[in-house]
Amino acid sequence: MPDLQQLFQLGQQVQGRLQQLQSELASRTIETSSGGGLVKVAADGRGTVHSITIDPAAFEKRDAEFLGDLVLAAVAEAQRRAAELLQAEMRKVPSLPFAPPF
Repeated sequence: MPDLQQLFQLGQQVQGRLQQLQSELASRTIETSSGGGLVKVAADGRGTVHSITIDPAAFEKRDAEFLGDLVLAAVAEAQRRAAELLQAEMRKVPSLPFAPPF
């Protein structure tokens, strides 16, 4: 069993890596689209949406519900990709060598 000092150092390393990961994810951009490119969404690696672009052709002979569905689909895809990115990056973070006693 590792001594307490080693566990403390490992915990600090993990915490530092998690903070670094949050910064890295904030700086990454994920771009998605729906409706054949009629709606485009840009989000960061944490899933925060930064922009939505709607092609004027999306308004032609379409109702508001259809456009809402396109926006929702693009945002959902951006957030899904951000979650996948987070999971992939979290697998790279070392884990503590023991399970907490609770």
